[in-house]
Amino acid sequence: MFDVIAIGSATVDVFMKSHSELIKIKTQHSEEKLIAYPSGSKVLIKDLQFMTGGGGTNTAVCFSKLGLKTAYLGNIGKDENGTRVINQLKKEKIKFIGTISNDLTNYSVILDSIEHDRTILAYKEASQKLKFSKINKSKLKAKWFYSSALMGNAFKTEEQLASYASKNKIKFALNPSSYQAKKGKKFLAKLLSNTNLLVLNREEAGLVLGIAKNTKIELLLKGLYNLGPEIVIITEGKKGAYCFDGKYKYYAKPKVAKVLETTGAGDAFASTFLTALIKKKDIEFALKVATVNAQSVTKQYGAKNGLLSWNKALSLMKSPKTRPSLKKTMMK
Repeated sequence: MFDVIAIGSATVDVFMKSHSELIKIKTQHSEEKLIAYPSGSKVLIKDLQFMTGGGGTNTAVCFSKLGLKTAYLGNIGKDENGTRVINQLKKEKIKFIGTISNDLTNYSVILDSIEHDRTILAYKEASQKLKFSKINKSKLKAKWFYSSALMGNAFKTEEQLASYASKNKIKFALNPSSYQAKKGKKFLAKLLSNTNLLVLNREEAGLVLGIAKNTKIELLLKGLYNLGPEIVIITEGKKGAYCFDGKYKYYAKPKVAKVLETTGAGDAFASTFLTALIKKKDIEFALKVATVNAQSVTKQYGAKNGLLSWNKALSLMKSPKTRPSLKKTMMK
């Protein structure tokens, strides 16, 4: 019996730092920042780092570091990068219960900007080939399934796993991607109806509901809650995160800190919040410890390098220098 099975993609991430420009495009309705490189020229890379990533393995490593008995379920390729992923899972004491196919393991190129946000060029192949029929069901024994976004044919598998969890009294947490969110609430209906915990960012919340992301946060929270989840969380990066449990709205805000790189912070937040629930902590506690771990990830390159142990996260959560603020109000 596992505490949690992390479901989702596994990738090899290449972090590239170069001399890029950041430009802003402003229209009547929105403003967007773009990383820009001169066309037709050679751009030198200042730093190059190879690491494993992907929502499935990022959250699996976070769960394991926080002390949970963890398994990873996903499809990887029968290639050098697939071997790299499996070796890291072993190193982090995570059981691989997924499948392997003759496809290329997912690959991402992560471009840093002068404001230390990033653009990701993502190639997804093996993760889309996860088939429910090829999963060893005898290994699907856990208190929780945590599912990050799966695309292509694997989305059907994600729906089947959510249904399997519901039928077998396993709780289900969902962290959809912008790709899924763009398809709207009807596309996600089967998943959401079997979801206990939903975590997504503000832009994704608006996309799921088909309304503007700058809609009042209360309307976003209630709209998502009415689709089926018991707990809804909407994150806003360094601004903090909101949570709604059907009665109260919670808002957690991190202490101001220097951000080096943001890849994996959302995965750290969501998986740490769930870990706190598994450890029988309340929502206020879960939000604070999740905020601390997510902020730690932004201080280093890579989605896994800044992840904390449970005791270290508790220590930072209680320290005046890093303790997040939290507000709780009843929603009408």
